[in-house]
Amino acid sequence: METSLQSEQICTNLFRHFAAIFYDSLLLFSVLFFAAAIIYPLIHEGLIFQLYLLTIWFLYFAWAWKRGGQTLGMKAWRIKLQSTQGEKISWQQTLIRFLVAILSILVFGLGFFWAIISGKKQTWHDRASNTCIVLIAKK
Repeated sequence: METSLQSEQICTNLFRHFAAIFYDSLLLFSVLFFAAAIIYPLIHEGLIFQLYLLTIWFLYFAWAWKRGGQTLGMKAWRIKLQSTQGEKISWQQTLIRFLVAILSILVFGLGFFWAIISGKKQTWHDRASNTCIVLIAKK
């Protein structure tokens, strides 16, 4: 088991984080568009349809985080998600991170900007899920 991460190893550059989010949002929009096109003829009632899309949204991130700690946007910006102990994250951590990230966005991004004043440079969703974003060194 690896030791806990030191605060200087945690990605402190919010620009990278937001750039990866922007990149992933373009990909996610395509995934959601395709997923909606498949199911809409069968189910197009408000709440059920929205829950379906929310589940697809969650699975886009959770599958990538569980598989290798990176979405395509995170790979492009050389950042990786891992537990604060340096290990892969659990399904429970992915769910907590996803839900708290939505809350972070709903309060005008305050949960993201918390990383600026946080001693460990963690967002609300990092803190709640015991995860952190690390910068991957160039090869």
